[in-house]
Amino acid sequence: MSSEKTLAIVIRVVEFSETSCVVTLFTLDFGKIGALAKGARRPKSPFESALDLLAVCRIVFLHKSSDALDLLTEAKLERRFRLVTRDLSCLYAGYYVAELLRDLTDTGDPHPELFDVADQTLIALQGAHDLFCVVLRFEMTALRLLGHAPALRGCAACGESIELSGRVPFGQMAGGLLCPRCRPGQRQVVSLTADAVRVLQQFATGSLESWQEVAVDAKIRGELRGLMNQYLCNLLDHRPRMHQYLGLLGHAPE
Repeated sequence: MSSEKTLAIVIRVVEFSETSCVVTLFTLDFGKIGALAKGARRPKSPFESALDLLAVCRIVFLHKSSDALDLLTEAKLERRFRLVTRDLSCLYAGYYVAELLRDLTDTGDPHPELFDVADQTLIALQGAHDLFCVVLRFEMTALRLLGHAPALRGCAACGESIELSGRVPFGQMAGGLLCPRCRPGQRQVVSLTADAVRVLQQFATGSLESWQEVAVDAKIRGELRGLMNQYLCNLLDHRPRMHQYLGLLGHAPE
């Protein structure tokens, strides 16, 4: 076994025994890992209370070459997830980020850029940002980095350029917009307004700052929230648990 050091986001904590727990961590250098943290539940833990859900910490672990859990030996807290308001939607959105990191990524598959985006998203959720935009930006960036981004510039079936006017068909199973020629016979097709597609295109770019300048009205928020929920359900083959708690994301901020 080799000893490894890296920065990690705690995305799941499960009690293992009276004194220990099993943690799932999304790390900067090693991607998602599962590790046993012996003694983590003791009053005087060697992990200094660093293993709270959504906390960012520096860890040392023994990497197992087999399918067995890695062994976490050290964890030093860098930043805890703390809300500046009493709005539970921000907390639920943080849990949603953790859920997507668990379900969209494979164990031992590093994605440093996704780690950075997740870290930035957790910081934004603790500040005075538009919750809808923060979550949509994370979803679209994660999908792009992991190779699951929907086709928003051309037809998902044939690649033909699509004119954005009126309403545009979006194939959930096809993976994006559909041209009139490819639309027949496609399953799970929804109709999007051209304005909703333009908003998605803005959030789908690689720019880290442009999303903060996008104004999205309430009608488009509801339209896009419904689209993204269903798109991720089809991709994951199950409904994310946190979807039921994110209903307020479809409303414009006051």
